[in-house]
Amino acid sequence: MNNSLFSGQLVRLCSSRPEDAATLALWSEDAEYLRNLDTDFAMPASVESFVTSNNKSTNSMEFRLRTIEDNALIGFVALFNIEWNNQCGKMAIGIGNPNFRGRGYGTDALRLILRYGFCELNLHRIGLDVISNNKNAIHAYRKVGFQVEGTMRESVLRDGQKYDRILMSLLRNEYQK
Repeated sequence: MNNSLFSGQLVRLCSSRPEDAATLALWSEDAEYLRNLDTDFAMPASVESFVTSNNKSTNSMEFRLRTIEDNALIGFVALFNIEWNNQCGKMAIGIGNPNFRGRGYGTDALRLILRYGFCELNLHRIGLDVISNNKNAIHAYRKVGFQVEGTMRESVLRDGQKYDRILMSLLRNEYQK
């Protein structure tokens, strides 16, 4: 296994670059991407909103995902709502470029952010929530060890249909196995 803190087999965790803003804004026009990423309503964002975003919070870290092969920007991964006193945080991931979905890039990124969270930030628990119709994401989360810990029943409305929000987490000792 590659022991680099920021590099996996397929992707690298990188800082945001000014030239990324146009790509991120373009992804914000992809309704399928937005609706799988978050439970908020889908809304395109301007290039400026990504230029002015920063990574200055001590309670969150966001990385851009770039391919090892050709340095292509394909998505993001973040740890946020970190409670340092409790050693807990939440995570989010999005593969914005549809050409890289379902090909292992997300799983590689999950392994990297988990290693970063548990080994670098000394977290004990990393949680997330996912909409129940996002089967690919649920599969990827289970693949790296996340366990279902609860369900917020019928808490997301999409196209007139209600979906559950599934709460999942991974503990450091489960990660280390």
